[in-house]
Amino acid sequence: MTSLPTPFTQRMRALLGSEFPEFLAALETPSPTSVRANPNKPGQLFAPDEYDGQIPWCPDAYYLKNRPTFTLDPCFHCGAYYVQEASSMFLAAVLRQLQDARPLRVLDLCAAPGGKSTLLASLLSRDSLLVANEVIKPRSAVLKENIVKWGQDNIVVTSGDPSRFAAFPGAFDIILVDAPCSGEGMFRKDEKAVGEWSENNLRLCEERQKRILSDIWPALRPEGFLIYSTCTYNPGENDDALQWLTRDFAAVPVPARDTFPGITPTLCGQQFYPHKTRGEGLYMGVVQKTDGETFTPKKEKRQPDTRPSAGIKYYFPDSRNFVFYQSGPVIGAMPSRHADFIRQLESRVNVLYKGCEIGEDIKGKIKPSPALALYSRLDKDRHPCLELDLPAALRYLRREDIRMEAPRGEWTLLSYRGFPLGWAKEVGSRLNNYYPKEWRIRNL
Repeated sequence: MTSLPTPFTQRMRALLGSEFPEFLAALETPSPTSVRANPNKPGQLFAPDEYDGQIPWCPDAYYLKNRPTFTLDPCFHCGAYYVQEASSMFLAAVLRQLQDARPLRVLDLCAAPGGKSTLLASLLSRDSLLVANEVIKPRSAVLKENIVKWGQDNIVVTSGDPSRFAAFPGAFDIILVDAPCSGEGMFRKDEKAVGEWSENNLRLCEERQKRILSDIWPALRPEGFLIYSTCTYNPGENDDALQWLTRDFAAVPVPARDTFPGITPTLCGQQFYPHKTRGEGLYMGVVQKTDGETFTPKKEKRQPDTRPSAGIKYYFPDSRNFVFYQSGPVIGAMPSRHADFIRQLESRVNVLYKGCEIGEDIKGKIKPSPALALYSRLDKDRHPCLELDLPAALRYLRREDIRMEAPRGEWTLLSYRGFPLGWAKEVGSRLNNYYPKEWRIRNL
């Protein structure tokens, strides 16, 4: 590892005392590899001897003995699991404490690349709504791809500055701020983070975090919860940020109900260290809002809902609980119980994806969307389906030609180990490959 900055080691020695040598030794060990299965896409992911234990604070999450080449695993591309750092999955334990039986409206403010968003989506009820936001445009494209592959219909992907959400006072029951930070907790995984570290950068991060928190605070409902996390050890970005929030805003800290061995409680949250748990450095804490406005949707002139054609009904037969929309040729469906809020959201924030995109209407015929193939509630029995072996699946994911028999002139769903990958259509002696160009595997 690159030599650690002296001010950082001095602070950590003062913070950890006699544990400091163990901490340094842990930074020289390999980072554990961990994955989280998609509960809505059950199936075999890895061989039994590849697992190395369950992550105690998160359901459906496991350590692996070795790090495979995930890019060459079709199950990874179809959203059957997500590769996520183990400590960050502690969000599952936190959400379990805060959740109740009501449908919730949740905002993941700094969501890219999508690890915490897909975790939230797996744990929230189907009647809840998740808004996954990322302000940086290239990162928002990655977020959208991962959300589409996860395959749920109660998620909206947006790209907007935190200040944009002040237009929705009291709209969210829970807001997650996984704040941009100095990245000290990632030193073991990313030596670039060591080179970028400076005391000046710490101060800049602390200022930015306070701006983000103050910008988003109005959007939290009275008695709602703000979950705050970073991947750093710096108290100025962790406890100090939440103490500032409780001092300058109407907020109270929420103590953790569940405890796990090795996780260090702090004044306002919990801290992960790599020498005490199998994961990287992480901080997470919760505050509850004690005042504010209750959200009331504005009555705006509504555009008439798109009426689903017979073709749309064929691909997406469950129309009872959905509102259909059309944007250019693209037709999609969003949950009817959240449709008014989503429309209002679109008036202030750039919405990149909502619900489930079904397909394109091309001269009255439906070209099914890649998102529909990856939709976890797709009725596979309604479509011709071909199961691919590993070489054929990788050719498909590279957007290469596939030569095999298929129903002539029909859209065919291609799958691997029972997990849908995408669409193809028979043309002559081959299948036209409709895997998205921007998602394709480049040769390794």
